[in-house]
Amino acid sequence: MARKSNAARMPKESYEAELERLQVELVTMQRWINATGARVLVIFEGRDAAGKGGSIKRIMQYLNPRSARAVALPKPSESERGQWYYQRYVERLPTAGEIVLMDRSWYNRAGVEHVLGYCTQEEYERFLEQTPVLERMLVDDGIILVKYWFSVSDKEQEKRFRSRLKDPMRRWKLSETDLLSITKWEDYSRAKDAMFEHTDTQHAPWWTVESDDKRASRINTISHLLSQVPYEHLDPDEVTIPDRPGADDYDRPPRELFKYVPDHAADVS
Repeated sequence: MARKSNAARMPKESYEAELERLQVELVTMQRWINATGARVLVIFEGRDAAGKGGSIKRIMQYLNPRSARAVALPKPSESERGQWYYQRYVERLPTAGEIVLMDRSWYNRAGVEHVLGYCTQEEYERFLEQTPVLERMLVDDGIILVKYWFSVSDKEQEKRFRSRLKDPMRRWKLSETDLLSITKWEDYSRAKDAMFEHTDTQHAPWWTVESDDKRASRINTISHLLSQVPYEHLDPDEVTIPDRPGADDYDRPPRELFKYVPDHAADVS
């Protein structure tokens, strides 16, 4: 059954102020992760156009990319289809001191693959049986695993689809598979409920993010993620900017010898 969309939206001014505060905390959290060698894996799943990518973008925005990665895998290659199903995801798990954000994950098998018939019933049932075991192994090995399900109403989803259709910078986000989420809405609902029944475990629970309000969903996600990592505030290493030495007698080549990017900005009114 479709949910009603909540028309109330978080005010932009409040959103931007709180987002900045939370992003400072994310940098603090990353410093602790780097220092302690912690491993953090965050899985983002949910309806198409539910706001997963926007939340990942805001989390990643100011993090050091050397120890924070967003993983969004394409369809498996011919070689990958011959592997153990989880293999290409396991290869991208975080190492010591690293954060990995998975924009969709092995849960593709419980969602789009199952609903659209891309896997067999036997493969689907094996997935539901094995996934809690895999996640138990990850948690037992010390990985901090957080799983988010982004929930969006049918009306809000269609509104976002239509917005993407008119936007040349976001048109690539709208695929034939995405549009099937409209005609197969109830099938996806049943698949999600079955997935939760088997994989919403004590050691790796699902956290649902209500995302009709994109601003609120981003704030709620980041705030909750911070609460799931037992980080401490560590002072950054002291850095002293040295005095710049005076110029020596080196003569640089004439500027005319080099090619410069045209000043297009000067022509923009």
